[in-house]
Amino acid sequence: MSQTNNPETRYFDLHTTGIGYLNRVREVPVRRGEPFLAVEVAAIHGASDDVQTVRFDCRVSGSEAKEIVAQLKETIENDHKVLVGFKLGDLYIDTFEYNQGEKKGQSGVSLKARLLKLNWVKVDGQPYLLPSDQDQAQARNRPLTTDHLRPGTWQQLPAGLSSIHFLPTG
Repeated sequence: MSQTNNPETRYFDLHTTGIGYLNRVREVPVRRGEPFLAVEVAAIHGASDDVQTVRFDCRVSGSEAKEIVAQLKETIENDHKVLVGFKLGDLYIDTFEYNQGEKKGQSGVSLKARLLKLNWVKVDGQPYLLPSDQDQAQARNRPLTTDHLRPGTWQQLPAGLSSIHFLPTG
């Protein structure tokens, strides 16, 4: 009887965390295989009086991130500002050629990544409670509270939002 030594593969993760706005939620068709959910993250950085943005074109990979981004699609399409705390993985650069407009025929560069996790979400400045926050509170056997926020009541969610919950702030 022979024993096989299958060493466990180890990985070095490259993660990027930050704050940014979600744009261009879409389903990307694939020739062979299942289509995937994609979103643009406009990450913000720099001094608060001179904010800069860096755009990441992301494949939504995390299961909870997929659920949340899918729910926010209609909200984003209706021009609501969706600000998130995010975690990206596997960042890489992709080159492409412009097919139309002033830059037609020129080469361009796009930053690509996988959207792994959304840590928090605000829609038009209003915070939302994510499913993982609810699960963590239930796992700790404690009721969810909004004691850290100003008094208010739970509100009706915008169209398309079903499992993330509004946390009132005013």
